[in-house]
This record gives sequence, structure tokens and C-alpha cells, in this order.
Amino acid sequence: MKRLLRLLPCLVSATLLHAADRPNVLFIAVDDLRPELGCYGKDYIHSPNIDRLAKAGLVFNRAYCQQAVCSPSRSSLMTGTRPDTTKVWDLVTHFRDALPNVVTLGQQFKNNGYFVRGIGKIYHGGYDDPPTWSAPWQTPKAPQYALKENVALVEAAPAGEPDGKAPAKKKNKKAANRPRGPAFECANVADNYYQDGKVADLAIATLRQMKQKPQPFFLAVGFIKPHLPFISPKKYWDLYDPATIRLAPNPFRPEDAPEYSILPGGELRSYHGVPQGDIPDDFARQLKHGYYAAVSYTDAQVGKVLDELNRLGLAKNTIVILWGDHGWKLGEHRAWCKHSNVENDVNAPLLLSVPGMKTAGQHTDALVEFVDIYPTLCELAGLPLPGHLEGTSLKPLLDDPKRPWKSAAFSQYPRPNGKSGVGPLMGYTMRTDRYRFTVWVGRNDHSQVDAIELYDHQTDPQENLNVAMLPANQALVEQLMAQWKAGWQGAKPPVARQSVGL
Repeated sequence: MKRLLRLLPCLVSATLLHAADRPNVLFIAVDDLRPELGCYGKDYIHSPNIDRLAKAGLVFNRAYCQQAVCSPSRSSLMTGTRPDTTKVWDLVTHFRDALPNVVTLGQQFKNNGYFVRGIGKIYHGGYDDPPTWSAPWQTPKAPQYALKENVALVEAAPAGEPDGKAPAKKKNKKAANRPRGPAFECANVADNYYQDGKVADLAIATLRQMKQKPQPFFLAVGFIKPHLPFISPKKYWDLYDPATIRLAPNPFRPEDAPEYSILPGGELRSYHGVPQGDIPDDFARQLKHGYYAAVSYTDAQVGKVLDELNRLGLAKNTIVILWGDHGWKLGEHRAWCKHSNVENDVNAPLLLSVPGMKTAGQHTDALVEFVDIYPTLCELAGLPLPGHLEGTSLKPLLDDPKRPWKSAAFSQYPRPNGKSGVGPLMGYTMRTDRYRFTVWVGRNDHSQVDAIELYDHQTDPQENLNVAMLPANQALVEQLMAQWKAGWQGAKPPVARQSVGL
């Protein structure tokens, strides 16, 4: 007993040392970010800071969110479970309603000795989760618009409408359809006039504080742009020549797809001055210009945080992950915004950098899902994996980006009614190496099939032609239907739950 007491201080010291040696995590979320960046081969986009993160990490070319809208996607990622488990399919439900005791990603790190902070948009606005954090989540306040005429428009709008953040169930339908302000703004102001600049400043100050703490940290930093409205300082607009901005190559509906599969984009049309019908080419070009400028603005804020991480000497022991919560349409399929199952909406950026990794600067075409992020970060930090997780750690891909991986990735999106009177629908989509296969079924009765979509990415990467009904494809549809019914459990990689060292 005396010997044990003598050893106890050493054991406690060893435990603390082990915790202190664990890697930090810088967890960067970007709202509405398409995989349209320099590191994804789009050299017309100015994204030097995200691109340098790509050179220090692995770029996932085919990463898929579980539902292409803010709250369902973020709830799924942060709980490590899919929308049918969180029961979050909209912007008015908190995942704690269905999962009151679930341990979130941040909570798991907090429970294992990490100091966990959240800054900016991590969960959807108005739906924070206090158990996730070691200290209260914080978002600095900032004006939405800078130009006087735009501020005046917002001030003239009904209370609660300009920022669009009040939960939809608390709004009446007439108020929800009123304009908020313009869809874009170019103003000659400093970066930290707007919210994302202030988020970057707060993240930098927080990194300095965390450096002084004895325990490792998990810092979640959420940037709001390029979410609507497309607002950024003038210098980011000046990076682009509007005459060179190309419009969407497929500004038309997919042929033979159900009408409800893609909506035209009501979110965009709630902003002042946006036409309710088709978007004219000159206005579409302005919108794309604003979106690109907003991407570059947020990229610059990411760069400031990465610079401070390096300056403080923290980069050598910090995992950095950057993800966009879902994709976004910029006129593709004669539509704007997200809210669908098409590739433009469910495919989003994912970059992961781990100190000492052998594959820095490489890309992988492995099919991965956002539910995989939770187990990945836990395994990289040496934390136990909770039993509720519905994803697979991506750690083996960091050692071998070309290894065999998942046979499919899964996403979903609801719709109110089907074309054959089925009632409320859920569209479940499966992305395989070659195909996108979507089945629209009754939300309460999955045996009721309202429509099927099949797109061959080998011949139709833009998903312009639904070939599910072609007689020549019936055997293929049956094969994919069987794979779809097997679900995500049947699509796990052959090395699921195995770990390969870095």
C-alpha cells in the first residue's frame, strides 16, 4: 500500500503528460462552400490559404454530407449519426429532442480531458448545444451590411426578418416571404467589419489563451460566408473580372426527373431585388461574382487563423480539419442554393491535415461521408469511440489514399408530396463510384416508391439525364436497388474499424 502511495504522484503525472501530448484539433467549418477551390482544380478561384492547408493534408474529392441544408448536416456531423437518427430534417428541430443523451463530437473530447471552445457558426443559428463546450459558445456581433442604402432596406423590413435566423416555426408565412436586403454587397471596409473577420480575430485571441492551458484543445471555428447574402470587402471582389465569370453549363432541369427533385431556390428569392422567376444572365453573373468574392474573403480569414497557429508554435501538434457543411447550386439545373440530392448540393469540401502524415498534398477519390469525421478525429486523438456512431474512421486513408473504401455514400432530402399521392416523401440518394441512385419513398412507409432517379457519372457527370426508366437499365436499377436497401451498413469499407498508423 505504501509503495502504491509513493507511485501515485508518478502515475498522475504520467496521465497528465499523456493528455498534454495528445494533438490539438482546429476544426474549421465553412457555410455553403462548394468544392470549387484552387485545391480542387479550379484555378480561377483565389483560395491560397485553403490551398496551402491542402498541401499540408489530404483532400477528399468525394466527400458527402448527409443532408444538404445547414442544421441537418451539422447535427449529423456533430453527433456522428444520420438524419433518420437525429430526426433533424429541417431548420426547426434540435437533435436533443430525439437524442437527449447523445455525446457530441466536442463533448467526447471534453469528456476526455480537452478544453473545447466553439466560435462562429458550428450548429445552426439558434440551436447551440451547451454540453458540447467547455466554455460558452460565442459568436461576435457584426453588421450584416455596410452600405447605407442596404442598411436602410434592412431597417425597413419587419422585425426578425433581415438576418433570417429566427426559427421558421416562429414566423408566419407572409413574413417569411418578405425581402431581407440585397443578395450581395461590395463595400470598401476592413475585414473585421463583417462577422467572419470578427470570428477570425476572436479565434486568434482564443488560440493565444489556449496555448497557456495545460490540457490539449479542440477549437471549432465557424465561418458564415459564402452563405447568402454574398457580402465581402471590395478587395475580394476586385480579385475577379466579371467578364471572365462563366455561368452554369447546365441551366436546365434534369430530363425525366420528378419535378420536386430540385427546387428553384426560394432562399435566394427572399432577398431584395432578386427576380421570382428565372435569373437573367447578367444578374446571375453578379451573384456568382459575389459568391466567389465571399469565398476569397473567408479564405483570407482561414489564413489568419492558420498563421497564428504557426506563429504560436502549435501547428506541429495540431490536427486541422476544414469542411463545408454542404454544396450549393449557382444556376445549375436552373436552380440556386442547396435543398436537394444532386451532386452539386451533397458533395462538399473536406480537407484533413495531421502532423507527420505521409500523404500530405495528396488527394483521394474514396467515397466518404461527414458522419465519418467524428470517429476519425477521435481515433487520431487516441480517444475511445462511442457506440452510437454511424460512420467509419478515415484514418486508414491517410496512410493509403487509394485503398479500397466504401462502396457508396448516402444522403437524403424530404419533400412535402409525391406525384402519385404518396404523401410526404423522403428522397434517399446513394452515390457509388459510377452512379447516383435516388429513391423517393413515403416518409412513413418506405415500401411506397414514388420515383427513382439514376445518373451515370461516367457519361453524365452533371446529372442532366435520368436514365432509370430506360428498358436497357432495368437490371442495373434492380442491382442498385438491392445495394440501396442494404444501406450504409452494407457499404462499409473492407477495413472498417481497423486502424493503420500514420
